[in-house]
Amino acid sequence: MMDMQKILEIMPHRYPMLLVDRILEIEDGKRIVGIKNVTINEPFFQGHFPGHPVMPGVLLIEAMGQAGGMMLMGAFEDPEDKVVYFMGFDKAKFRRPVVPGDQVRFELEMLHFRGRNCRMKGVGYVDGKPVVEAEMTARVMDK
Repeated sequence: MMDMQKILEIMPHRYPMLLVDRILEIEDGKRIVGIKNVTINEPFFQGHFPGHPVMPGVLLIEAMGQAGGMMLMGAFEDPEDKVVYFMGFDKAKFRRPVVPGDQVRFELEMLHFRGRNCRMKGVGYVDGKPVVEAEMTARVMDK
């Protein structure tokens, strides 16, 4: 389990783009479970949409990708000197809106990992129901 302090030591992202609040489970290079707590204080809710706040789908994909990035970073000895670049997203689906008060649980599994390249599949759940899913291709690079 990783709290926010440990996440900040590994991830290069900072407010307002850090979208993972906690890591619940991790098997380096194999599987990860991360949490995003969605609050009305998120800056994107000012414009998406006033009076009807909905978390943008692209940010759900980004949050899922960040959780996947945490899984990848654990496979390298010096994660503070690395950055994960996503090269592609496939089969993305948005199942229902994510709104303030929701907690999104991202579950990702590695499909293929060789050298610095990988392919992973992720699903985000709110209250046990899928809200987003995608397959992602990424590469770990030196900063």
